[in-house]
Amino acid sequence: MRIHTSAGTLPAREPLGESGAPVLDVVVPVFNEERDLEACVLRLREHLARTFPYTYRITVADNASTDRTPEIADRLGRVVPEVTSVRLEQKGRGWALRAVWERSDAPVLAYMDVDLSTDLKALLPLVAPLISGHSDLAIGSRLAGGSRVVRGPKRELVSRTYNLILRSSLAARFSDAQCGFKAIRADVAERLLPMVEDTGWFFDTEMLVLAERAGLRIHEVPVDWVDDPDSTVRVVRTAVDDLKGVWRVGRALAVGALPLDRLARPFGDDPRDRAIGGVPGGLARQLVGFCAVGALSTLAYLALYSVFRAGVGPQTANALALLVSAVANTAANRRFTFRVRGRERAVRHQAQGLVVFAIGLALTSGSLAALDAAVGASPSHGTELAVLVAANLAATVLRFLLFRAWVFPDRRSDLPARDPRKAVR
Repeated sequence: MRIHTSAGTLPAREPLGESGAPVLDVVVPVFNEERDLEACVLRLREHLARTFPYTYRITVADNASTDRTPEIADRLGRVVPEVTSVRLEQKGRGWALRAVWERSDAPVLAYMDVDLSTDLKALLPLVAPLISGHSDLAIGSRLAGGSRVVRGPKRELVSRTYNLILRSSLAARFSDAQCGFKAIRADVAERLLPMVEDTGWFFDTEMLVLAERAGLRIHEVPVDWVDDPDSTVRVVRTAVDDLKGVWRVGRALAVGALPLDRLARPFGDDPRDRAIGGVPGGLARQLVGFCAVGALSTLAYLALYSVFRAGVGPQTANALALLVSAVANTAANRRFTFRVRGRERAVRHQAQGLVVFAIGLALTSGSLAALDAAVGASPSHGTELAVLVAANLAATVLRFLLFRAWVFPDRRSDLPARDPRKAVR
């Protein structure tokens, strides 16, 4: 699979059909699993042969094992037609998944832990929404309603605490980040994987958080799951690494360092939606976001004006306060109102925002000048603030229109509309 790094949004999802390549590639990452590998792979293959209605492949990804695991994996790849093996000299589950997924030719990519703790009956429900074109990623969840889990109190506490941290710090809405039972469409993986830095256990979480922030659809499947008492996962070390990952991803999202706009889907994810004219996309949401940012910016502006006014005249204080608040306002609207992420065009957007600032400055400065001319004497501080609020309201309406039409236009609307009749197959 070729990694896609060019700009532009994702195309609409299409249902997947049979082609020369297997529809599903299930990756089983392993490290020193000579005792369980063969039995688990054969059990997985038997289940797929009996229940899965599409072609499939099972890929054993050996993570630099030092026992007989590579030998067993190689033999399975030679004896069982649906099985292949890949030897990797670097450890890390994320590293193994990335290495296999990047070169897989299957349109749906999945993975599961070799211990098969998750009941395999959930595999078809996991990948079906990806094959049909309904969802972008799918995860098995041990914490969703309807799941049945057997595990000790220590693992239960760690899992629930970790997911609580994700919800509180990264605003994650998915219920279970750590279950080793996930799938992704290959067209999404092409663009998403280059943004995921982790190569270990945090790989799953980082992938899900970025996908969710980009607005991709994540399908959750309640699973039956039985804890493996012989698991080699080091809980404390993994928890520390995960917390470091949460901090790194949270910081990257806060500063807009990731080009998540490349993962956007068309409105409604149906090509026919783009053929509907005269309907501005996301107007209500943008108005709410703009008003919220504007309210905070106005409070900051008035506070700054009061601070600057103590040392300089009203025109200078107004210009300084408006400049500082305008830069912050443009950055906030860029990220939260119009959902533009990444550093691409960031300088250009700020330059255009300064033009909008100049227009607002002209309106507010003109209002102050008109006030001085009308009153004749120095107006009170309260009167100045009242006039500036009224002028800012007028400037706000104009600022929103300029932001929407000029600074942050919806570039997806520039795509040629497809004939709705051609979208039906």
